[in-house]
Amino acid sequence: MAVLRNSFTVPPFSVTFLLLLHLFFSDSGLIRGVSSVGINYGQVANNLPSPDDVLTLLKSLKISKIRIYDTNPEILTSFANSNIDIIVTLGNQLVGKVVDPQQALDWVTTNIKPYLPATNISGISIGNEPFNSDDSLLMLNLAPAMASIHAALVQLGLGSSIQVSSANSLAILSNSFPPSAAAFREDLVGLITPMLQFLADTGSPFWINAYPYFAYKSNPTSVSLNYVLFEPGEGMVDPYTNLHYDNMLYAQVDAVIFAMARAGFTGVEVRVSETGWPSKGDAGEYGASLENAEAYNRNLLRRQFEKEGTPLRPEQSLEVYLFALFNENLKPGPTSERNYGLYRPDGSKAYDVGLN
Repeated sequence: MAVLRNSFTVPPFSVTFLLLLHLFFSDSGLIRGVSSVGINYGQVANNLPSPDDVLTLLKSLKISKIRIYDTNPEILTSFANSNIDIIVTLGNQLVGKVVDPQQALDWVTTNIKPYLPATNISGISIGNEPFNSDDSLLMLNLAPAMASIHAALVQLGLGSSIQVSSANSLAILSNSFPPSAAAFREDLVGLITPMLQFLADTGSPFWINAYPYFAYKSNPTSVSLNYVLFEPGEGMVDPYTNLHYDNMLYAQVDAVIFAMARAGFTGVEVRVSETGWPSKGDAGEYGASLENAEAYNRNLLRRQFEKEGTPLRPEQSLEVYLFALFNENLKPGPTSERNYGLYRPDGSKAYDVGLN
């Protein structure tokens, strides 16, 4: 997770071109998604319930999509015949290895194929926030690794059922406000472009980890709490498109869409692979509270149930994965990092967001 940068520059797009982009995004033949609740099932803890118990919880909540940060065999086995879609993750440390086609085939054969079709593995994230790393080789290898894993899936007859992408934070943007001014960081454009080309060629989504909480935490006097919590308020209007935003998450998603358009890609779907709000924090972690976490996730879930799209793509329901299912007691960093869960490890609710 990374802090969103909120700088402003006048976009190089002309106003006319921005309006044409708006019409394209609103009325094009983009796939109309069917919204369902997704959640991140993190495991950086030593006190979590068993995967079987987790599955029982998810079924009771009618959650149909999860994302995990590895290919944990116990989870993939326990979730067989559950009809729950699972996005798995190939760790950053393996990205360089699977650039080699044989290594990619071996990885898919070992970590994916044995669990199919009983376990519904619907996606593979190649790395997690690789562009936040200082490892230039990791970033350079990302697109080739995605291509190798996809080729291995195709070779095994799985290419049409499992999407390959990579989850990235909004730190890849140099500008994000207003959304139409958004652009990728100049130092990353050459590395992100091959990834976007792969996504466009394979019809895969661009996964982003988006946290309005960080924007509020870094500047609580200037960022409206109502705006980041989906609560009623004035919101903001993009001066170049006249699109009105009543919450920051949708503005962040549209900022990524505009950044992709600036890079030459207008048909890639954006999905939110992580978003959430901590229910507890250290002194000085502004906004980290049980009340704010409940408001953010409850209001976001209401939007999900209404199958909303963003102002730029109103007809395409936005797919979102909440972060996270459980509080994770072994996560490093400030207290907030260990308190994003909707549930405590003992199975009790951290707070009530309306899921029954």
